Amino acid sequence: MNSIFLCAISNIASGSCNEDCGFCAQSARYQTKIERFRSKPVDRIKNEAIAAAKAGAVGFCLVTAGRSITDETLEYVSRAAKAVKALNLDLKIIACNGTGTKDRFTELKKNGVDLYNHNLETSERFFPNICSTHGWRERYETNEAAASAGLGLVLGGILGMGESDEDRVDLLKTIAAFKPMSSPMNFYIARPELPIKQPVMNADEALKWVRKAREILGPMPRIMLAGGKEQAFGDRLMEAIEAGANAMVVGNYLTTEGMDSSRLKETIEGAGYKVATSAECKAAFAAMGAS
Repeated sequence: MNSIFLCAISNIASGSCNEDCGFCAQSARYQTKIERFRSKPVDRIKNEAIAAAKAGAVGFCLVTAGRSITDETLEYVSRAAKAVKALNLDLKIIACNGTGTKDRFTELKKNGVDLYNHNLETSERFFPNICSTHGWRERYETNEAAASAGLGLVLGGILGMGESDEDRVDLLKTIAAFKPMSSPMNFYIARPELPIKQPVMNADEALKWVRKAREILGPMPRIMLAGGKEQAFGDRLMEAIEAGANAMVVGNYLTTEGMDSSRLKETIEGAGYKVATSAECKAAFAAMGAS
């Protein structure tokens, strides 16, 4: 029986990014109607981590809005990671805080962060169509730096922003070369305030690209269905497991609501799968050469 790994997201600093990524509701340039705050109290982050573990999550991601890891961000994320680790919930701690250097990633690792998430989003060729304030290469080099600091990589992208099939294949091949621990697949959902106007990918197309991702990435990385999975797959979400996905984001996303945690777990188990335990998570990571 396949075990499905669940990961929860904690949006700990929201809506303060000055970059112009056309897919992102957290860009201050687009005045999206989202909650904006500089930082979330660490006690609240701890409570969210406890709730995530109860919901079956084995990963917990600390996300901040902004281009890069500033001194302030480094101190705050390190403090939050240490506080969550001290709860002994057996959660893998993931940080997602923009671009950074090996020194900063080494500091995050020292304070309890296990993995780093900085998605490439799309191919190098298509990236200028969705962002002009920084380049794709900066994202690529951030993943190199995180890996060199000994952090596992959570590396994926977004499908459905107007890119070609060739762009999607190029993205997946680049991801595969990094040998990430997990690869989030996001499906673009347009908002009125955002400049990218594309329809939601239909289930057949989404399933096709889950299969293609598994083919290109190989058997080891967790393919994690993330933002937009509810809209793209609808009631066919469990078919994505048959297509090759074996991880999902549980609960809400950064600025939008996701499927209710208990409902997602019931759906997975009702389809004959089981939710992975922390012991299975440790074993899977050890098999990939991570602690």
